[in-house]
Amino acid sequence: MKKILILFVGISLLSFTEHKYYLALTEIEHNTKSNSIQMIMNVFMDDIELAINKEQGVDLKLTTKDEPKNVDEYFFNYLKDNFVVSVNNKKVSYNFIGKEYEDNIIYFYLEIDNVYKINSIEIENNVLISHFPEQQNLIKAKINNTKKSLFLTRENNKGLLNY
Repeated sequence: MKKILILFVGISLLSFTEHKYYLALTEIEHNTKSNSIQMIMNVFMDDIELAINKEQGVDLKLTTKDEPKNVDEYFFNYLKDNFVVSVNNKKVSYNFIGKEYEDNIIYFYLEIDNVYKINSIEIENNVLISHFPEQQNLIKAKINNTKKSLFLTRENNKGLLNY
């Protein structure tokens, strides 16, 4: 009985420790009705908070009463510097639609307007890589009803998908 109690206490304590894997997921889809590319990126909240605090010299204090009212600007500036998209061999800008917190995950909603046809999409993703060497960024794209994916790392931070 004592061993079972120790096991449960140990598991409970582990659930409150820092996560041991570094993975961000970005889902990309071409919406032909609105002629836009819609992207949802999710990252661990504590990781991106640490990265932005170090790079931009702030203390975001996410999900607290002290979170800055302009926190979306910090997020968008970070993403613009670390997440680059090219469509049909041309670098494009995207809009920051918003964010959503869920547990220890932040979902970023991004959109590229006026995209009528996609022959290729290239992603350069350096999100969190300079702060976490083990960071892996998975890209899942659905373009022209075709699903493809990229697995990006520090050593291989750029990938091209042809359609």
